[in-house]
This record gives sequence, C-alpha cells and structure tokens, in this order.
Amino acid sequence: MKNMKFRRRGWYKHKRIGMGKKRKVGWRKPKGRDNKMREKRKGRPPVVSIGYKKAKTKQKVVMIYNIKDIEGMEKGNIAILGKVGKRKKMEIAKKAQEKNIGFQNLNIKKFLKKNESK
Repeated sequence: MKNMKFRRRGWYKHKRIGMGKKRKVGWRKPKGRDNKMREKRKGRPPVVSIGYKKAKTKQKVVMIYNIKDIEGMEKGNIAILGKVGKRKKMEIAKKAQEKNIGFQNLNIKKFLKKNESK
C-alpha cells in the first residue's frame, strides 16, 4: 500500500489548521452525527483504519557489539549499533565505513569527523 497522509477533517478549508501548521494538520478522528468522513463516503479523505498498514520488511535486524559481528553481516541486513563504549564504537564505525555498511542509529561520517580530532 502506498504511503498515505492522513489529515484531519477540513484541514484544507481553514488557515489555522492548514498546511503551514504541521502540528495541527495531523490526524484527528472525525466525530459528529452528520460527518461524511466518519461515514467513509466516496470522494472524502481516507480515515485511519487497519487496512492501511504497511507490509513488514523481510530484512533481518543485526545488533552489533563488536567487529566480529560486522564481518559476519550479510548484504541487505539492517545494522543497529549496540551499547558499546566510544573506543570500540570508533573501531566499529571505521570497519563499517570500509565495508560500506550503514547503521540505523549512527551517522558514521558525522561521528568519525567529530571524534577523529580527539
């Protein structure tokens, strides 16, 4: 299913809850006796429901605590850096940069640039 953007009812009508106000554009459940959106009528914006759930990815998540874990990683897996100290994290980041592996919870370039000088 494509990525849906669920908006609150009438977001396009009112300036105070319009596109410029990202916080207020967000989803609110439509309530009200005569609400066409609540009734899920044809031509109205979509209402949040179970059928819109995204398919789960078939990628395997790998927790990395040391350099051996990186060497055993397969292509296409998601890498998450575990709870390690700064020195070991530097070694892991350098090795990952060589093997062209990205982490979900670590920006390698930014981390190495910040800590190389120290």
